[in-house]
Amino acid sequence: MQDRGWWLGAALSGALVVIAGAFGAHALEGQLAPRLAAAFETGVRYQAWHTLALLAMLAWRASQPLAGQRLAMALWAAGIALFSGSLYAMALTGATGLGMITPMGGVLMIAGWLALAAAILRAR
Repeated sequence: MQDRGWWLGAALSGALVVIAGAFGAHALEGQLAPRLAAAFETGVRYQAWHTLALLAMLAWRASQPLAGQRLAMALWAAGIALFSGSLYAMALTGATGLGMITPMGGVLMIAGWLALAAAILRAR
C-alpha cells in the first residue's frame, strides 16, 4: 500500500482527536481555568481539521500523486505536533511558556496549505 505510514499516522491522529476530545469534555471538565480549557479545545479542533485534510490528501494521492503533496502532509503533521501538542501540554501543565511554540505550529500548518496550493498550480 502506497503511503502506508501516512495512513497509519492519520488513523492514529484521528484516534487521538477522539481521545483528547473526550478527555477534555469529561475528565478535565471544571478542572481547568476557562482560558486553558479553551486552549485545549482549540488544539483538538485544529488537530481534527488537519487530520481530515491528511486523509483527503492521501485519498487524492491514491489516484493522482503530485509533487508537493507529501511536503504539505509533512508540514501539517509537524504543525499538529507543535500547535496542538503545545496547547495540550500548556493546558495540562499550566506552563504558559509553552504558548511560544504554538505559533510555530500554526505557521507550519499555513505553510502546508501553501505547499498544497503550489502543488495544484504546478499540476498539469
